[in-house]
Amino acid sequence: MMEKDILLRAYRLMSQVKAMAETYEENKSICKYVHSTSRGHEAIQLATAFQLKPYDFVSPYYRDESLILGLGFTPYQQMLQLLAKGDDIFTGGREYYSHPNYRGADKPTIIHQSSATGMQAIPTTGVAQGVQYLEKYLSDKLKVGENGELPIVICSLGDASITEGEISEALQFAVLKQLPIIYLVQDNNWGISVTSKEARVANAFEYAAGFKGLGRVQVDGSDFEASYKTMEEVITYVRSERKPFLVQAYVPLLGHHTSGVRKEYYRDDEDWKKHLANDPAPKLRNKLLQLNITEDELLQIEQEAASYIATEFAKAVAAAEPDISTVSDYVFAPTNIKDEVGERSPVNADKVIMVDAALFAIRELMEEHLEVVLYGQDVGKRLGGVFREAATLGEQFGEHRVFNTAIQEAYVVGSCVGMSAMGLKPIVEVQFADYIYPAFNQLVTEVSKSCYLTCGKFPVSMILRVPIGAYGGGGPYHSGSVETTLLSIKGIKVAYPSNAADMKGLMKAAYHDPNPVVMLEHKGLYWSKVPGTEDAKTIEPANDYILPFGKANIVVKASTDKIRNGETCVVITYGMGVYWAKAAAKKFTENIEVIDLRTLFPLDEELIFERVKAHGKCLVLTEEQQNNSFAESLAGRISKHCFQWLDAPVDVLGALNLPAVPMNMGLEQAMLPNAEKLSERLRKLLNG
Repeated sequence: MMEKDILLRAYRLMSQVKAMAETYEENKSICKYVHSTSRGHEAIQLATAFQLKPYDFVSPYYRDESLILGLGFTPYQQMLQLLAKGDDIFTGGREYYSHPNYRGADKPTIIHQSSATGMQAIPTTGVAQGVQYLEKYLSDKLKVGENGELPIVICSLGDASITEGEISEALQFAVLKQLPIIYLVQDNNWGISVTSKEARVANAFEYAAGFKGLGRVQVDGSDFEASYKTMEEVITYVRSERKPFLVQAYVPLLGHHTSGVRKEYYRDDEDWKKHLANDPAPKLRNKLLQLNITEDELLQIEQEAASYIATEFAKAVAAAEPDISTVSDYVFAPTNIKDEVGERSPVNADKVIMVDAALFAIRELMEEHLEVVLYGQDVGKRLGGVFREAATLGEQFGEHRVFNTAIQEAYVVGSCVGMSAMGLKPIVEVQFADYIYPAFNQLVTEVSKSCYLTCGKFPVSMILRVPIGAYGGGGPYHSGSVETTLLSIKGIKVAYPSNAADMKGLMKAAYHDPNPVVMLEHKGLYWSKVPGTEDAKTIEPANDYILPFGKANIVVKASTDKIRNGETCVVITYGMGVYWAKAAAKKFTENIEVIDLRTLFPLDEELIFERVKAHGKCLVLTEEQQNNSFAESLAGRISKHCFQWLDAPVDVLGALNLPAVPMNMGLEQAMLPNAEKLSERLRKLLNG
């Protein structure tokens, strides 16, 4: 029989949760931000929380206030988030109720929690992936129990999220790698107004049967004793056996979906009564009465809870609002890489092509830092990447550090959140820029927001390699440019090197940067096989060479006299555009200056504005389709900041505004800019 003190603790917290829900409902005008409560879900949540240790990891979802209370956070701490107050310990007023994150010695670690349904499954599986890696290869860096007990990871989910494709990616990886993670699915039969019959052909338990090697169990999540026993057994199993498990807990929904989507909008009385009959609190109350806890004792618990919550709520209402001057804090974690250091062109060093410069940079990083792991489609030792960009790394470092993944762009990117939280440095790859879109859910929802919404506790330190660009008939799904789409995401950095030395220096800077970095690597520059791109091959920089982000480079200079006489133009470009611009510049007599941006965010605005002011004429060159592009946006920024120095409107040259790059090489060339098209545009600009 379960100890009374555990049952009483659970009942006290259930009483607090009930009082919290009632308080929020009675104070709608004060509780103005959208929120959900855990009413109906309390038993399974508390049963889970009570058994977690400070060295464990848990990802609650937006209805998990009882789980958060069970971990030891106070109602006041939760209410500060409910009311978006400045002292909210989780996000400083930036995030919704029941969206915690936590890094401390006294409670389980909680990574950034988003509201996107089911999106936490991949980052949390990434945590388990990181736990397994540390356990096997860097055990001194893994936090364990006093007697060496190993951590487990819990990912809490609502049943409606199970139909999300990204849940499948998470489960596939967890089972394939046999990770120590528990997926706790709280099934209340509703996905806002959609019932389970409308939405799915199988419940979570039935769905889990398709993943061989995934343990599974069902439990009445409204029964605290049954929930506690089940979670105790599952947690004990996963802690010792290091294998994944799914728990489906049936629970009633006793509140609104959210404060903004109220139950009376879509639920009838019959459904409501059915759910109310399974309220966990009365069930536990009856059990306590059977154990000779008196009615007076239970009434006292309930009264104390109501009084306590009233006091906590009053304190939270009186708490200060966030200081609005902090609104831009924590977009990025600080980086120490400010200046160019090391030898860029060592004496007697050989020239290398761009693809090898990246390869050598990663090799040096992996030799020096055991925290670096490299994974993605086809990067393992059998192929070493479809562009041979990871060739030999699998053989040198082993399959635990360099390995293939399935076609799971979302998992590849989103798992970096969890891996980074574990202190690892994932370098991952999407095979072609055109295939980055399945990863956008994770890149936007989880990766880019993590640092900001955790007040800097969980920046995502990762490198995402993306082969990009068109040449030689790659066709509509292997030739696209995606920089504008990426640059619309705030909270990531974007590099676009045009030569081997920059590639190596920026890759090293990306490693030392604690933030997410996307490396756009032009396929046409990898081997310098495209005519006119021979300069992409450079002397290989030394191991210690680091090129900071946000530092553009003048690669072609104009005559000082011609600048003084107003006879020049500056071309601002990047990637393949550098070589079109250099070729075009040769057709003029020191009239053209070319700036290679090298990184698109952060952007070297200081150099850009300085050189535009010096020349008075400017053209922004891009391989992307021109309309609504980064290049046009930059042109607008230049016009605003340099207006009084301009002798002509800022010009832009990009690809034709077509939905895709055509396969036929003649059509491809007709779409793309080139040196000839650029030369013609420059003549018009120079001649006014």
